[in-house]
Amino acid sequence: MAFELPALPYAQDALEPHISANTLSFHYGKHHNTYVVNLNNLLGDDAGSTQDDLESVIRDAAGDPAKAGIFNNAAQIWNHTFYWNSMKPNGGGEPTGELAAKINEAFGSYDKFKDEFSQACITAFGSGWGWLVLENGELKITKTIGADTPLAHGQKALLTCDVWEHAYYLDYQNLRPKYVETFLNELVNWDFVASQL
Repeated sequence: MAFELPALPYAQDALEPHISANTLSFHYGKHHNTYVVNLNNLLGDDAGSTQDDLESVIRDAAGDPAKAGIFNNAAQIWNHTFYWNSMKPNGGGEPTGELAAKINEAFGSYDKFKDEFSQACITAFGSGWGWLVLENGELKITKTIGADTPLAHGQKALLTCDVWEHAYYLDYQNLRPKYVETFLNELVNWDFVASQL
């Protein structure tokens, strides 16, 4: 059974005015869907249908040059699905509870976390992702380029911001810092991030 495009956790216009329905129609409806179509074509009869199977495909293909196409498309499906869940309407603000305590412990304060996360997103050269991950029990900020994903590095993803230009260009043009600021202030789904702990 083939992989399917996972449903968005909200309507395509739900993130407006911060991310437009027009952006989501291209980003989700075209880019994300193309990764699903490409992966199914690459896998043929070996295509699966569950998130667990997708993670297995990613781990199996990671670091294998002969499976670069499979890795890139599978990782992009996973990364995008994680990104959609990292946001919600009326999101943003500061985390609370255990997550807030862990962020303060790891980074000194939420403001320092915000600065470091923003820098990771802004300085990812070309296309990529900014991440908050759990590695060996510690919170860490990292960035990946292209389709790379924390799954390929033994890290547990908690939060991601997509900094490929198709994520923000229709709404923010070349103002990646403004997009990242809006992501943190208006869109982050801290409940989802906390659930990943």
